[in-house]
Amino acid sequence: MPRNPAGPPVELNRDLGPWSAASIVVGTVIGSGIFIVPNTMTQRLGSADWVLLVWIFGGLLSLSGALTYAELAAALPGAGGEYVYLRRAYSPLFSFLYGWTQMWVAKSGSLATLATAFFLYFSNFRPETTQVLFRIPHAGSGGGPLPVTRGQLYAMALILGLGWLNYFGVKLGGRVQVVVTVSKIALIGGVIGFGMLSPASQQANLQSSTPAAGGLAGFFAALVAALWAYDGWNNVGMVASEVREPQRNLPRALIGGVLIVIVIYLLANLAYFLVLNAAEVARSELVAADVMRRVAGSWGADAVSLAAMVSIFAALNGSILSGSRVPYAMARDGFFFRAVAHVHPRYHTPSTAILAMSVWASVLVLSGRYDQLVTLVIFPSWILYGMTTASVIVLRRREPDLPRPYRTLGYPVVPILFVLVAAALLTSTLIDSPRESVLGLAVIAAGLPFYWYWRKSGRPTTP
Repeated sequence: MPRNPAGPPVELNRDLGPWSAASIVVGTVIGSGIFIVPNTMTQRLGSADWVLLVWIFGGLLSLSGALTYAELAAALPGAGGEYVYLRRAYSPLFSFLYGWTQMWVAKSGSLATLATAFFLYFSNFRPETTQVLFRIPHAGSGGGPLPVTRGQLYAMALILGLGWLNYFGVKLGGRVQVVVTVSKIALIGGVIGFGMLSPASQQANLQSSTPAAGGLAGFFAALVAALWAYDGWNNVGMVASEVREPQRNLPRALIGGVLIVIVIYLLANLAYFLVLNAAEVARSELVAADVMRRVAGSWGADAVSLAAMVSIFAALNGSILSGSRVPYAMARDGFFFRAVAHVHPRYHTPSTAILAMSVWASVLVLSGRYDQLVTLVIFPSWILYGMTTASVIVLRRREPDLPRPYRTLGYPVVPILFVLVAAALLTSTLIDSPRESVLGLAVIAAGLPFYWYWRKSGRPTTP
């Protein structure tokens, strides 16, 4: 472990209680997706009943993952989540590739996306945030100028500000997460209540339909959109080393958190389709805002913008709190820059890792290319997610005596189901987007020279 020059090793503290752990799951999952994704899903499927069915299927798939991860998190409650499980079940190579992807593209790109989305909604109140302040010559696409808006600078400041907050203790970050997650649920609950109880809601809309792609390809395209909205339930495993009584609280947070999200998503979509018919949902790029505009006028749309901002804020804080533990775990094991393994002697946080993740995500905001990067790594990331889920089976066979305070409900059917659906999604993605899939693999493969360098450096690693 990192050492305090004046004394014994400095370790991360177990300061996150059950409510903080659960709020990381719920608060990180529910971001901006629930406000916009139904539009894409309806375009692909064409009717409310099919959209609701895909939400249920995606929720059950995510629950299968949570049930599986609960066993891994309870048995191996170390910092890094998937990084720990992949290393234990397979080899340091796969855990490194996961951590490399999270640090440079997946998690950092997600932070950049969330922060930018926050100020896109904020522009509903302050339109000047979209104003271009200056252009950086020869830094844009094709060698052209790169425009920098006021909102981008605000987004960078937001990421750095939340990084600074989490620098001063995981307990503080956890408390903030609980408060904003509860606020988020209350605001989304208000949108659901207004939609369902409004005179504008009509049962007939639930039977409406609109022309759509349909078929198996349409189903998988809609499922990908739903899984993007469900993404993030696994983040609490990244802070497992800081959760009190992890053998009990981590399974509860994972399973309970995903169940809460499924209920919220189904109720929200039901409210949307009661107010708007399928054709209107398919045309609406901001479904929740259009629903509230019809129900309550302009102030309703403003209320949705506020709810979206609170929702995104919670997801952003939870992602910084959890995501920074992955590069910390890599550095602690000797597969990343040594300084990133530093634990603050007073606050007991991976302070350098938090700063590194926050600064890099801010750079991606300025570049304006984070969304392309995230799209590229979806394919290889799901390979690693599938491998992580399969590691439950691998470890059951390889280490039958490993203490398992929680065992996966429905084993081995549940993890096998998750792996099979992940394989189907990978196949569909490879067929539909072969170029992006191959480029994504190339982005991850770029980390291999660094892996070999750190492995040959002979630095001690944890077992």
